[in-house]
Amino acid sequence: MSDNQCVLLCPGQGAQKVGMGQAWVDAHPASAQTFAAADAALDLEIEGTRHKLSELCFGGPEELLNRTDVSQPALYTCAVASYQGLLEQGWERQVVASAGLSLGEWTALHLAGVIGFVEGLRLVALRGRLMQDAAKASRGSMVALIGADESQADEVCEQAAAGEVLVPANYNAPGQIVISGAVDACSRAVEVATALGLRATQLSVAGAFHSPLMEPAAEGLAEALEQVELSEPRIPVWSNVTGSPHEGSDPESIKKRLVEQLTSPVRWSQCCESMTSTLASGDLAPEWNELAPGTVLRGLFRRIDRKVKVRTHDAPETSVEQEPSPGATG
Repeated sequence: MSDNQCVLLCPGQGAQKVGMGQAWVDAHPASAQTFAAADAALDLEIEGTRHKLSELCFGGPEELLNRTDVSQPALYTCAVASYQGLLEQGWERQVVASAGLSLGEWTALHLAGVIGFVEGLRLVALRGRLMQDAAKASRGSMVALIGADESQADEVCEQAAAGEVLVPANYNAPGQIVISGAVDACSRAVEVATALGLRATQLSVAGAFHSPLMEPAAEGLAEALEQVELSEPRIPVWSNVTGSPHEGSDPESIKKRLVEQLTSPVRWSQCCESMTSTLASGDLAPEWNELAPGTVLRGLFRRIDRKVKVRTHDAPETSVEQEPSPGATG
């Protein structure tokens, strides 16, 4: 494996922040063109008012940017814009693999040539709207468990469910698992986890993502994907559902996994462990790069495998330390 090979890591919901992408747009025309294409492709109407995606990314307000139907296309666009900026500034790397946390998997698939930028953007925007609608239709929430392993997370869910939906939703890193389900079940989960000696925090999220309460969103996404033709990935892309690479020769399998992802747990920790074991080659290993915005994935990787050094690209020529949020969810 040559020393100019790299892996691209793409952030998911929870990494968004006001100002995201602005530095890339200011520095690189290619990044500006990516945002301009997104503005032209999307008609964002929120409570009767139309907005440009770029304006919400650069100037907020935060409460609108944090909406599921806004943050998802915003994160997708910002990550792609940062990559286009890297290429324009002469970044010479051979990308050998990609992966993304939840929503970020769509970015990773686009960068692997599976779907075009605009078509992917529109599907990501639809995904966000469907998830937001499903969240409104159900009383759901999520709880971050700090210090829990998989068996302890299962035990919390079993004890606190009381006949309601409550399931593991995100295996973000060792000792950082998010569970998801009905609001009352999540409240009970905090008490159960505390009694088991775990630290539990109920998250401020729109709904119970990556749980059976997202089934209406999964059905809507499946219908939309039936109308789309995906290409074989040029490079391996890791699936959040399986923790393994997508079946490159079967684009229909990729569609199935993207639908399953809405109601299945995100196995990010397993993805990263699988990637490092698959891509390591003696003394040579690929460079790991996290696209904008933020540095959440680098923080998670430090808990998954401290030997892997992730370079972040929140802005051109920067590498800023950021503690991983326990609320990395959708």
